[in-house]
Amino acid sequence: MDLLEKVGTELQRRYTFTDIDAFFAAANVPTANIDGWGGANSKRVYAKAVLARVPEEILLRVASELDLLLPEAFSEVTPPAHWQGTKSFRLFISHVSKDKAIATRLKGALTQYDIAGFVAHEDILPTLVWQDEIERGLKSMDALIAIHTVGFKDSTWCQQEVGFALGRGTKVISLKMTEDPTGFIGKHQALPRQSRTAEQIAEEVDRLLSEDPRTKVRLLEAKVSAIPF
Repeated sequence: MDLLEKVGTELQRRYTFTDIDAFFAAANVPTANIDGWGGANSKRVYAKAVLARVPEEILLRVASELDLLLPEAFSEVTPPAHWQGTKSFRLFISHVSKDKAIATRLKGALTQYDIAGFVAHEDILPTLVWQDEIERGLKSMDALIAIHTVGFKDSTWCQQEVGFALGRGTKVISLKMTEDPTGFIGKHQALPRQSRTAEQIAEEVDRLLSEDPRTKVRLLEAKVSAIPF
């Protein structure tokens, strides 16, 4: 929120409304469908309303263009080995170890939507320090899905993963299998498994990510990059 305020203030100081729209267009920041943003004639409020809908990485890029970040603050996190070199949308799949097969099944179903899942118990190579790889996954993920099977709420690791995502403002999807979401994510409606297959759940996950302002631009970029030219 502090960075959002700094960016809005700086854009207000530098540019006219027309210039701000041109700046956003050059940065591939969508400005459509923000009617009723309530800013009267404030360029600062307008800019914040636009940028509040974009993923964190885009906000950081805009701040960098305006010289509002120290170089080390914008340094790119090295993703885990599984994600290195991919342009797909990066979805961290949080799960308890005994249900690795469920997480892996969902990961496979998501690939057709250009979503690369990260299943810690499957994707960490034996030669790599597992905790470091998990941290890299959390720091470089575009979103997180929590698979709420029995034991999830009692897993320290799962709770830390969800807390990390919430602390970053990252999109979190709760998939209710046999447990209800608890804590801060308990107030949000979970995606029920019901009798749906992994393929059907993957389709719903794709829809949710395509509709959320925090993830839709990044997911679209992933899908465009997968189109052969």
